[in-house]
This record gives sequence, C-alpha cells and structure tokens, in this order.
Amino acid sequence: MRFKLLAATAAVAVLASGSAYAQSVNLTIWSWNVAASALKSTLPGFNKQFPDIKITVEDLGNSQVFDKTLAACAAGGDGLPDIVSIENFEAEIFWSRFPDCFANLKELGYTPEIQAKFPEFKRTELEVGDVAYAMPWDSGPVAVFYRRDLYEKAGVDPSTIGTWDDFIAAGKKISAANPGVVMAQADFNGDSEWFRMIANEQGCGYYSADGQSITINQPACVSSLQKVKEMKDAGTLTAANWDEKIQANTAGKAASQLYGGWYEGTVRSTSPDLKGKWGVYKMPSLTADGPHAANLGGSSLAISATSANKEAAWKFVNYALGTNEGQVTMLKEFGLVPSLLSAVQDPFVNEAQPYWGGQKVWADILATLPKIVPSRGTAFQSDAEAIFKATQTKFFSGGYPDAKAALDDAANQIASATGLPIAQ
Repeated sequence: MRFKLLAATAAVAVLASGSAYAQSVNLTIWSWNVAASALKSTLPGFNKQFPDIKITVEDLGNSQVFDKTLAACAAGGDGLPDIVSIENFEAEIFWSRFPDCFANLKELGYTPEIQAKFPEFKRTELEVGDVAYAMPWDSGPVAVFYRRDLYEKAGVDPSTIGTWDDFIAAGKKISAANPGVVMAQADFNGDSEWFRMIANEQGCGYYSADGQSITINQPACVSSLQKVKEMKDAGTLTAANWDEKIQANTAGKAASQLYGGWYEGTVRSTSPDLKGKWGVYKMPSLTADGPHAANLGGSSLAISATSANKEAAWKFVNYALGTNEGQVTMLKEFGLVPSLLSAVQDPFVNEAQPYWGGQKVWADILATLPKIVPSRGTAFQSDAEAIFKATQTKFFSGGYPDAKAALDDAANQIASATGLPIAQ
C-alpha cells in the first residue's frame, strides 16, 4: 500500500512539473561565444526538472549564427535548429523578411503575465502585432572595464574621468607610464561599436524611436562620430577585432575596454589569472553634465517554426530566460545581464565580486539600466550598418571635410537603400 501511495504521489509530481515525456527529446540551439557558454551553464538546473529533454548548444560565432539563420529562413526554415539566439539589434531583419520562420511564443505559453516580467524596451523589437517571435534574454548596459594596476601606475583615478576629453587625457598619461599599453581598442574595420555606444548615450541612432525615419545625421550623432575620430587621432583608440582585444587584455596591453555589461564574463573567463586587477566605471560623456548610460548588445531566444519539438523547446526557453534560477545562473557564471526584472533584483547583484577587486560591479553596471535610451534596430539595420561602416572608414582616412558631411552622405545612402525619409 505504501508503495502504491508513493508511486501515485510521484506520478502527480511528474504531471505537475511537466518533466516527463513519452520518449527522450533532443534539442539543438545555435549561439555564440559567452552566450553559448551561459546557456550550457543552465542545463544542470534545467535537467533536474526535465531530465528527458537533452540539449546541445552549438557555439558557431555571432556572425555565423546570423548568416546561417538568414540563409535557413530564406530556404523555408530548412536546416534551422530548434532554438536560435538572435541579437535584438538585428532581430527585426528576420521578422520583416521571414515572418513565418519562427514560432509565435504566445501559442506555446508566453502569456501576458510572463511578458510583463520584462521591460517594454526589450520586447519592442521582438514582437509584431499579436506575434511574439522571441523572448528577451540579456541587456548590454555599457561600462568601462579597466586595469586597476595600469591606471594606478599612471596616477589616474577613474572617478575623475567624466568626459571623453578626460578619457583622452587619461589615456595619454597611462600610455606614457605603461610603455606599449593603449588606453582602449575599437574594431574600426568590422564594427560600429564605439559610434553606436556614444550615439546611444547621447540619445541618437541610425533611425528614430518609431523606426520611421533616418536620424544618423542629427547633431548628437555628428558629435559622437567626431569624438570617436578625435580619440583615434589622439592614439586613445587603436584598431583591434574581438580576438585581438582578448589577447591584449590577457597580455596587459590594453588599459580599458568599453562594452556592454555582458563583457564582464568575457574578461573573467578569458583572463582568469588577472583576478583583482580589473575594475569597472561608468562610461564618460561628451559634456560634464551629460548622460552616462547606453546599451550595446542584448539578445533573445526564438523557436524555429520547423522544429518538431516546439513544446519542449518552450520549456527550456522559459526556464533559461523566464526564471530567476536560469537568469542568475548565467549572470553568476558568465556575466550575462538579465532582462528579467525579478532577476535584476536578486541579492547576488549587490554582492562584492572577488575577481573585480571586491567591487560590487553588478550594482554599478545595472544602476544605469533605467537611464538607457531605447535604440531601434529596425528591419533595415543591415543596410544602415554596412553604409555607416564604409562611411566611417572614409571619414577616418580624410574622405570628408567633417563628421557632418560624412553622416549627411550616410543618411542619403540609407534613404536610397530603404526608402525612408531623413528626419528634419
């Protein structure tokens, strides 16, 4: 009798948790770099609840995931995995071109109650009408990650760096005191990162907040591009791609890196021997009384419409992104900043972090979240990005008389490519 009662109780528990499947289910996820590692870190907790759902996370690299997903959607979804990591910045490209490529999460259990767990600005690019194509994952509040020892050797106190001009002056001191060390690095050839971060800080972007007009040549964007050029010309910024930055960090050849909060996990996992030597401070601004908050990056998870295991895929997505356990695990292990509002309030956020010299880095980084101005990617993101990068290269090599002329040209090119008007 006791055995029967226990068996009945176990059956009820299994049904309540939804963890039992008639047979084992195998899911595949495409992701990249630290994001892929972060997803893997949630699997032990997930499989305690759902032992019959086996998950393989494939780390393909950011650009590869984008290119392969775009190609697969163009082929009617053929070749897509069950779950795809999609960067918010590029998300609207997929929904606009291939509206049938991904499942509507609302049909799988993404209720209004769950949607309300995320800030509106994170959902804007992921939902069209009554369709929710993806669930918000992480945010990218920007901060300066810096080497305490290199700054101290030059007598530079990061708390005194309030403007980008201060950043330039500090960079000269740091390079002089630490031969062979550059203040910071930027991927001038393959990315628009520094321009986008400073422009977002100043409330400007490629497109307007409603995505209906082109704003890249507005005064705030012009000032942002001009300042990036000034930093490059001063030697404060030198060219380096993603891998070169990591190598410079580990070798002690870069004093700072400017990135979204998710870069915390990159520094910690790729330079483990530098524990205690890194710190964080808020990004400088164009003026002494200017804003100090921006966002770079931030992703979501989408379920492919061709997946034969959408219900199982939803269980993972909801666990990894919709629970404190899943989100805080990724924050602790790999520094991915949660978009889930309750996870942002987790006690871990206010803990001193040993790797960062005892600094409460998450409290400092997340303090900027409410001040970030939303920046739309829009369906024409790839057009604007390609045009801007070419314009930036030409401007840096003297191809335009000033930043205004450069961005006026970029705006006209984007207008021709998209059919959108230039904001007046």
